[in-house]
Amino acid sequence: MRLKSTLLSLSAVAALSAGVAHASTNLVTNGNFESTTNGTNKELSSHVLGATDDNYSHRTTLSGWTSSNGNDGGYNFVLDSSIFTTNSSAIALRSTGNGITGSGYGNNVFASDGLYYPGTLSQSISGLTTGGVYTLTFSYALAQQAGFDTANPDDYWKVGFGTDTKNSTSLSIADGGFSGWKTATMTFTATSASEVLSFLAQSGTVGSPPFLLLDGVSMTAAVPEPATWGMMLGGIGLLGFVARRRAVNRA
Repeated sequence: MRLKSTLLSLSAVAALSAGVAHASTNLVTNGNFESTTNGTNKELSSHVLGATDDNYSHRTTLSGWTSSNGNDGGYNFVLDSSIFTTNSSAIALRSTGNGITGSGYGNNVFASDGLYYPGTLSQSISGLTTGGVYTLTFSYALAQQAGFDTANPDDYWKVGFGTDTKNSTSLSIADGGFSGWKTATMTFTATSASEVLSFLAQSGTVGSPPFLLLDGVSMTAAVPEPATWGMMLGGIGLLGFVARRRAVNRA
């Protein structure tokens, strides 16, 4: 009887572990933006460019992602954080006394000006369970382009998942400031097996180029799938049955 009880306990633990393992799988491709089709430190194109295209030398795409404002890639960039405050950067960010740093997820960060033709960054997420709840996390920050002045209040990411949209907490910086990296966490419910995840920079500022930065995008199942819960609860039920039988036998 002890052997059966032990085996059933292990089954329940294994079922729970399977759910946890499933929940920890990142469904987002290239969430750290380290993989590009034509190098980094460039403006993004709406499609992969060939070597003979006019914009090939200064545009690139992010593997797994699409950047588009309806006409082209929008005023979106993949920047190298090791140089993004220098004149070598495609867009130089102000750095004097504001403590600006990279995100810690690698060198590349996604950057978008919410005031100047921003493009929507999007990716189709597949392998979803209809009705399943998913947790999205990402790191984001607010900086200002070098050579421009004025404070930047009320800048945020508008995040879409299927037909649902949510906004990150707004960031504000003084003239030339840097917000520091923040972490956003949101939950979404899948309405189909595949949904489009999107990010669009939003800004309430006029005339002072605010650059919203994005990195470390991850989406995982918020809870184990129903089948996993069924296995776990079934194992717990069997454990209770065995315990009752043992108590009766001892009486």
